[in-house]
Amino acid sequence: MTPGIQMHTDSDTVAVLSPRAEQLRLLVDLVEAMTRDIPSLAHALQLIARRLAGACGLRAITVFTLDPDDGSLRVAETLGPAAADDLKVAGRVFRVAAGAPGVRVADRTALRLRMGGQTHGVAVLTGEELDNLLPDVAAGVALQLAATLQVLAAERDRQYVTHATDTIKKMYEEGAGARSIEAAGRVLARITNEAFRTDRAAMHLIGPDGRISCVTGINLPPATEAALTRALEGRLAADSPVWRTVHELGAPLLLDDTSAAATRPGGLVETLGLRSIVVLPLMSASGPVGMVLCGDTTGPRHWTGRDRTLAQQMALEGALVVDGARLRQAEQLHVAELTRQAYHDALTGLANRTHLLERAEQEVAAATAAGERLALLLIDLDGFKRVNDTVGHHAGDALLQAVGRRLQRAVRGHDVVARLGGDEFAVLLTRDPDEEQAGAIAQRLHERLCAPYTVEGSRVDIGASVGITMFPAQAAGMAALMRTADAAMYQAKRTGGGVAAAQGLSRGSGESPDRP
Repeated sequence: MTPGIQMHTDSDTVAVLSPRAEQLRLLVDLVEAMTRDIPSLAHALQLIARRLAGACGLRAITVFTLDPDDGSLRVAETLGPAAADDLKVAGRVFRVAAGAPGVRVADRTALRLRMGGQTHGVAVLTGEELDNLLPDVAAGVALQLAATLQVLAAERDRQYVTHATDTIKKMYEEGAGARSIEAAGRVLARITNEAFRTDRAAMHLIGPDGRISCVTGINLPPATEAALTRALEGRLAADSPVWRTVHELGAPLLLDDTSAAATRPGGLVETLGLRSIVVLPLMSASGPVGMVLCGDTTGPRHWTGRDRTLAQQMALEGALVVDGARLRQAEQLHVAELTRQAYHDALTGLANRTHLLERAEQEVAAATAAGERLALLLIDLDGFKRVNDTVGHHAGDALLQAVGRRLQRAVRGHDVVARLGGDEFAVLLTRDPDEEQAGAIAQRLHERLCAPYTVEGSRVDIGASVGITMFPAQAAGMAALMRTADAAMYQAKRTGGGVAAAQGLSRGSGESPDRP
């Protein structure tokens, strides 16, 4: 047996044949293997070694596949000790006609693996007696290896189509649930990472000012995630050579080796420690909104033509996912704005009457169940009509806005401040206030509202009348709360302003003991 090749046989006994018969038998073995078994390069090389080791002194075989995209040769399978310059020897077959015999270089013979008018690769055989290799046998070996490569390539094509279809389907299914561009970006980053089976992935979004507004990693350690945020948020996206390239191309970027490319110091590539990357632009109808990046940390990686095709397809389909999320986000913002308008006063931004009544009904039900109290304060401004008549309605609007701000700052965060209309306001005190607390808050509101205002450069002075009522002491429901608080407020107004409490409560300043 020739050193360097370990032969595996189907039985313990191998019939002794002449060198010529061994070679001819090889063709039979290869045909039988192709028809009986799933094509395997490793099996085919074992069969070749078994028959040619003795007949031709074969000690090594290297099979290269031909990349259909760039014409490069890459090792597909080896048996025995391959020589360092086998690739150089393999390349010599392209210097002769496609149908020419194998190219001989010293102790090696390079065979073009061609079938159906297409070259699929090159086989380099190494042995001391390769002159003994019969031309017909060499042609048969080349044909069978080409057929094996063709079958394997067809299987890879089938797997690619299945993988690409499943990836795009998953992208759409999960992207349909994204309610914001940020959520869509996370979905695309995770699926891209899965599709290319890379080690790490991240995405970032770009704000209208061209700065990075959001950075998110996929399955990253918290420390790495924090490092990304510190390094990139607020930075100009255009400072990144990777971003500039993707932006200019408007298409994916695949780099086999990032060490040979320009990247941003402290950027995604450096922070994630990536040696090879796939970058997809996040596009919308209005233009690029960010990018998705994934890659390997272990070393360079050759991205195939299939990888590039998949990346292009994902970028195109991903744009639809991003746009769908953008429309859903806009719709949510629109609904939220309509809801805000329906429940808030347009001038002051405070809750309106509708919001107050609905919230009060909820608080009354909760207080009833918990045995707690509520307080309602109704407020009417004194002297507001004079401001409108003397200074103008524009000044009056500015004054109402200032009143709203003072009211909002004077109460607790869980209380509700509302503008009922005109110069009337209300405050609903929640979380079990007692009569003393309600009276103290009402006094504080009155004092703040009566402090001078500066409106359009001029001092404006107004007063306020505040009526207080308590649930359940003075009212059993919201309608009764409004009536009793309104009565107390008008009682305060009739006596010159101040604070008036419904019957049974301590009196505030300016309140008469008489009830209407």
